[in-house]
Amino acid sequence: MLIDYHTHHVRCGHASGELEAYVKRGIEIGLGQLGLSDHMPLLHVNPQEYWPEMAMPMEELPRYVEECLHLKEKYKDQIDIRVGLEGDYIEGYESEIAAIIKAYPWDYVIGSVHFLGEWDISDFRQTAGWDGKDIYEVYTQYYDAVKKAARTGLYDYIGHIDVIKRFGYKPDRDPWELEKAALDTVKECGLAIELNASGLRMPCKEMFPSRRMLEYCHKVGIPLTIGSDAHQPERLAQYLDEARDLLKMIGFNEIATFHARKRQLVTF
Repeated sequence: MLIDYHTHHVRCGHASGELEAYVKRGIEIGLGQLGLSDHMPLLHVNPQEYWPEMAMPMEELPRYVEECLHLKEKYKDQIDIRVGLEGDYIEGYESEIAAIIKAYPWDYVIGSVHFLGEWDISDFRQTAGWDGKDIYEVYTQYYDAVKKAARTGLYDYIGHIDVIKRFGYKPDRDPWELEKAALDTVKECGLAIELNASGLRMPCKEMFPSRRMLEYCHKVGIPLTIGSDAHQPERLAQYLDEARDLLKMIGFNEIATFHARKRQLVTF
Protein backbone atom coordinates (compact mmCIF):
# COMPACT_ATOMS: atom_id res chain seq x y z
CA MET A 1 0.00 0.00 0.00
CA LEU A 2 1.61 3.24 -1.17
CA ILE A 3 0.13 6.26 0.60
CA ASP A 4 0.97 9.90 1.23
CA TYR A 5 -1.24 11.62 3.79
CA HIS A 6 0.46 15.01 4.17
CA THR A 7 0.27 17.48 1.27
CA HIS A 8 -0.21 21.21 0.73
CA HIS A 9 -1.27 23.19 -2.29
CA VAL A 10 -1.45 26.73 -3.63
CA ARG A 11 -4.33 27.86 -1.38
CA CYS A 12 -2.15 27.88 1.73
CA GLY A 13 0.06 30.60 0.27
CA HIS A 14 3.43 28.92 0.83
CA ALA A 15 2.97 25.97 -1.52
CA SER A 16 2.51 25.69 -5.27
CA GLY A 17 0.33 23.52 -7.47
CA GLU A 18 -3.40 23.05 -7.72
CA LEU A 19 -5.03 20.13 -5.94
CA GLU A 20 -5.64 18.37 -9.26
CA ALA A 21 -1.93 18.52 -10.03
CA TYR A 22 -1.26 16.52 -6.85
CA VAL A 23 -3.92 14.00 -7.81
CA LYS A 24 -2.46 13.53 -11.28
CA ARG A 25 1.02 13.20 -9.83
CA GLY A 26 -0.25 10.63 -7.34
CA ILE A 27 -1.73 8.57 -10.15
CA GLU A 28 1.50 8.89 -12.15
CA ILE A 29 3.68 7.53 -9.32
CA GLY A 30 1.26 4.79 -8.35
CA LEU A 31 -0.10 5.94 -5.00
CA GLY A 32 -2.93 3.81 -3.67
CA GLN A 33 -4.18 6.57 -1.38
CA LEU A 34 -3.56 10.30 -1.49
CA GLY A 35 -4.39 12.49 1.47
CA LEU A 36 -5.11 16.16 0.78
CA SER A 37 -4.38 18.01 4.01
CA ASP A 38 -3.96 21.73 3.71
CA HIS A 39 -3.50 24.10 6.65
CA MET A 40 -6.44 25.27 8.68
CA PRO A 41 -7.00 29.04 8.38
CA LEU A 42 -5.32 31.22 11.00
CA LEU A 43 -7.48 31.80 14.07
CA HIS A 44 -5.36 33.51 16.71
CA VAL A 45 -3.71 36.25 14.66
CA ASN A 46 -4.97 38.77 12.13
CA PRO A 47 -3.91 37.38 8.72
CA GLN A 48 -3.66 40.92 7.33
CA GLU A 49 -1.16 41.93 10.02
CA TYR A 50 0.73 38.66 10.48
CA TRP A 51 3.42 37.10 8.31
CA PRO A 52 2.01 36.59 4.81
CA GLU A 53 1.44 33.26 3.06
CA MET A 54 0.83 31.19 6.20
CA ALA A 55 -2.50 29.45 5.55
CA MET A 56 -5.59 29.55 3.39
CA PRO A 57 -8.01 32.41 4.07
CA MET A 58 -11.14 31.40 5.97
CA GLU A 59 -13.33 32.08 2.94
CA GLU A 60 -11.32 29.50 0.96
CA LEU A 61 -11.98 26.65 3.39
CA PRO A 62 -15.38 25.57 1.94
CA ARG A 63 -13.97 25.85 -1.57
CA TYR A 64 -11.05 23.65 -0.57
CA VAL A 65 -13.36 20.95 0.78
CA GLU A 66 -15.66 21.21 -2.23
CA GLU A 67 -12.75 20.79 -4.63
CA CYS A 68 -11.34 17.85 -2.65
CA LEU A 69 -14.71 16.08 -2.79
CA HIS A 70 -15.05 16.80 -6.50
CA LEU A 71 -11.61 15.33 -7.22
CA LYS A 72 -12.32 12.34 -4.99
CA GLU A 73 -15.31 11.51 -7.19
CA LYS A 74 -13.70 12.44 -10.50
CA TYR A 75 -10.67 10.20 -10.00
CA LYS A 76 -12.27 7.45 -7.90
CA ASP A 77 -11.39 4.76 -10.45
CA GLN A 78 -7.71 5.78 -10.53
CA ILE A 79 -6.75 6.76 -6.98
CA ASP A 80 -8.32 6.72 -3.53
CA ILE A 81 -8.40 10.32 -2.30
CA ARG A 82 -8.80 11.02 1.40
CA VAL A 83 -9.95 14.50 2.43
CA GLY A 84 -7.95 15.90 5.31
CA LEU A 85 -6.95 19.02 7.19
CA GLU A 86 -3.82 19.97 9.07
CA GLY A 87 -5.62 21.45 12.04
CA ASP A 88 -3.01 23.53 13.83
CA TYR A 89 -3.42 23.29 17.58
CA ILE A 90 -3.67 26.74 19.18
CA GLU A 91 -4.05 26.73 22.94
CA GLY A 92 -7.14 28.68 23.96
CA TYR A 93 -8.81 28.26 20.55
CA GLU A 94 -10.05 24.71 20.99
CA SER A 95 -13.71 25.61 20.45
CA GLU A 96 -12.95 27.49 17.22
CA ILE A 97 -10.87 24.55 15.95
CA ALA A 98 -13.65 22.15 16.90
CA ALA A 99 -16.20 24.21 14.95
CA ILE A 100 -14.09 23.95 11.78
CA ILE A 101 -13.58 20.23 12.23
CA LYS A 102 -17.26 19.52 12.84
CA ALA A 103 -18.40 21.59 9.86
CA TYR A 104 -16.93 19.36 7.13
CA PRO A 105 -16.78 15.64 6.23
CA TRP A 106 -13.09 15.03 6.89
CA ASP A 107 -11.49 11.63 6.51
CA TYR A 108 -8.81 12.69 8.97
CA VAL A 109 -7.51 15.71 10.85
CA ILE A 110 -3.81 16.12 11.64
CA GLY A 111 -2.99 17.71 14.96
CA SER A 112 0.16 19.76 14.45
CA VAL A 113 1.82 22.29 16.71
CA HIS A 114 3.45 25.11 14.78
CA PHE A 115 2.69 28.02 17.08
CA LEU A 116 3.89 28.91 20.55
CA GLY A 117 1.74 31.96 21.05
CA GLU A 118 2.17 34.04 17.89
CA TRP A 119 5.59 32.55 17.13
CA ASP A 120 5.55 29.89 14.39
CA ILE A 121 8.54 27.76 15.32
CA SER A 122 8.40 26.01 11.93
CA ASP A 123 8.65 29.17 9.79
CA PHE A 124 12.12 29.86 8.38
CA ARG A 125 11.36 33.60 8.50
CA GLN A 126 10.83 33.50 12.25
CA THR A 127 14.01 31.79 13.46
CA ALA A 128 14.99 35.01 15.24
CA GLY A 129 12.40 33.94 17.79
CA TRP A 130 15.02 31.58 19.20
CA ASP A 131 17.37 34.46 20.01
CA GLY A 132 18.05 34.77 23.71
CA LYS A 133 15.78 31.89 24.66
CA ASP A 134 16.61 28.83 26.75
CA ILE A 135 16.29 26.14 24.06
CA TYR A 136 15.29 23.42 26.53
CA GLU A 137 12.54 25.68 27.84
CA VAL A 138 11.23 26.18 24.30
CA TYR A 139 11.24 22.40 23.84
CA THR A 140 9.34 22.09 27.13
CA GLN A 141 6.69 24.57 25.97
CA TYR A 142 6.43 22.84 22.61
CA TYR A 143 5.93 19.33 23.98
CA ASP A 144 3.46 20.65 26.54
CA ALA A 145 1.41 21.98 23.61
CA VAL A 146 1.68 18.62 21.83
CA LYS A 147 0.27 16.87 24.91
CA LYS A 148 -2.56 19.38 25.13
CA ALA A 149 -3.33 18.86 21.44
CA ALA A 150 -3.53 15.11 21.93
CA ARG A 151 -5.86 15.48 24.89
CA THR A 152 -8.39 17.63 23.04
CA GLY A 153 -9.90 14.68 21.22
CA LEU A 154 -10.01 16.81 18.07
CA TYR A 155 -7.39 14.98 16.06
CA ASP A 156 -6.79 11.60 14.44
CA TYR A 157 -3.02 11.72 14.59
CA ILE A 158 -0.21 14.05 15.58
CA GLY A 159 1.84 15.50 12.74
CA HIS A 160 5.65 15.85 12.71
CA ILE A 161 5.71 15.41 16.48
CA ASP A 162 9.31 16.60 16.94
CA VAL A 163 9.27 19.40 14.34
CA ILE A 164 10.75 21.64 17.06
CA LYS A 165 14.15 20.31 15.88
CA ARG A 166 13.58 21.50 12.30
CA PHE A 167 16.17 24.29 12.20
CA GLY A 168 18.79 22.44 14.21
CA TYR A 169 18.37 24.26 17.53
CA LYS A 170 19.37 21.69 20.16
CA PRO A 171 19.00 22.01 23.93
CA ASP A 172 21.98 21.63 26.21
CA ARG A 173 20.51 18.43 27.64
CA ASP A 174 18.74 15.42 26.19
CA PRO A 175 15.05 16.15 25.54
CA TRP A 176 14.10 12.43 25.64
CA GLU A 177 11.93 12.76 28.74
CA LEU A 178 9.92 15.49 27.01
CA GLU A 179 9.61 13.40 23.85
CA LYS A 180 8.68 10.24 25.76
CA ALA A 181 6.02 12.09 27.78
CA ALA A 182 4.47 13.39 24.57
CA LEU A 183 4.40 9.91 23.06
CA ASP A 184 2.93 8.48 26.26
CA THR A 185 0.13 11.04 26.02
CA VAL A 186 -0.49 10.11 22.38
CA LYS A 187 -0.73 6.47 23.46
CA GLU A 188 -3.09 7.26 26.36
CA CYS A 189 -5.35 9.23 24.02
CA GLY A 190 -5.50 6.43 21.44
CA LEU A 191 -3.96 8.49 18.64
CA ALA A 192 -1.48 7.68 15.91
CA ILE A 193 1.46 9.80 14.78
CA GLU A 194 2.97 10.34 11.37
CA LEU A 195 6.41 9.63 10.05
CA ASN A 196 6.93 12.88 8.17
CA ALA A 197 9.79 12.45 5.73
CA SER A 198 10.25 16.16 4.98
CA GLY A 199 12.81 16.56 7.75
CA LEU A 200 15.38 15.03 5.41
CA ARG A 201 15.34 18.24 3.37
CA MET A 202 15.41 20.51 6.43
CA PRO A 203 18.45 21.75 8.41
CA CYS A 204 17.91 18.96 10.96
CA LYS A 205 18.49 16.35 8.19
CA GLU A 206 16.31 13.81 9.98
CA MET A 207 12.73 12.67 9.56
CA PHE A 208 10.06 13.67 12.04
CA PRO A 209 10.19 11.90 14.44
CA SER A 210 13.64 10.53 15.24
CA ARG A 211 14.43 6.83 15.09
CA ARG A 212 14.42 6.48 18.86
CA MET A 213 10.93 7.96 19.01
CA LEU A 214 9.82 5.54 16.29
CA GLU A 215 11.36 2.63 18.20
CA TYR A 216 9.45 3.70 21.30
CA CYS A 217 6.23 3.88 19.25
CA HIS A 218 6.83 0.30 18.14
CA LYS A 219 7.54 -0.79 21.70
CA VAL A 220 4.35 0.68 23.18
CA GLY A 221 2.07 0.16 20.16
CA ILE A 222 1.51 3.65 18.75
CA PRO A 223 0.30 3.37 15.11
CA LEU A 224 2.11 5.25 12.36
CA THR A 225 1.03 6.79 9.09
CA ILE A 226 3.38 8.48 6.62
CA GLY A 227 3.50 11.71 4.67
CA SER A 228 5.89 13.70 2.53
CA ASP A 229 4.61 17.14 3.59
CA ALA A 230 4.90 18.02 -0.09
CA HIS A 231 4.48 21.70 -0.93
CA GLN A 232 5.01 21.12 -4.66
CA PRO A 233 3.45 18.34 -6.77
CA GLU A 234 6.88 17.08 -7.82
CA ARG A 235 7.72 16.43 -4.15
CA LEU A 236 4.75 14.15 -3.62
CA ALA A 237 5.95 10.95 -1.89
CA GLN A 238 9.49 12.37 -1.62
CA TYR A 239 11.61 10.21 0.73
CA LEU A 240 8.70 7.88 1.47
CA ASP A 241 10.68 4.88 0.23
CA GLU A 242 13.22 5.69 2.94
CA ALA A 243 10.40 6.16 5.45
CA ARG A 244 8.90 2.74 4.73
CA ASP A 245 12.32 1.11 4.84
CA LEU A 246 12.98 2.65 8.24
CA LEU A 247 9.64 1.50 9.61
CA LYS A 248 10.25 -2.04 8.39
CA MET A 249 13.75 -2.01 9.87
CA ILE A 250 12.28 -1.08 13.23
CA GLY A 251 9.65 -3.80 12.97
CA PHE A 252 6.48 -2.12 11.75
CA ASN A 253 4.47 -4.07 9.17
CA GLU A 254 1.24 -2.07 9.27
CA ILE A 255 0.46 1.54 8.55
CA ALA A 256 -2.52 3.65 9.59
CA THR A 257 -5.05 4.87 7.04
CA PHE A 258 -8.16 6.93 7.71
CA HIS A 259 -11.68 7.14 6.30
CA ALA A 260 -14.51 9.22 7.78
CA ARG A 261 -12.41 9.74 10.95
CA LYS A 262 -11.98 5.99 11.43
CA ARG A 263 -8.51 4.44 11.56
CA GLN A 264 -7.65 1.24 9.74
CA LEU A 265 -4.29 -0.52 9.79
CA VAL A 266 -3.12 -1.96 6.49
CA THR A 267 -0.05 -4.03 5.64
CA PHE A 268 2.65 -2.23 3.74
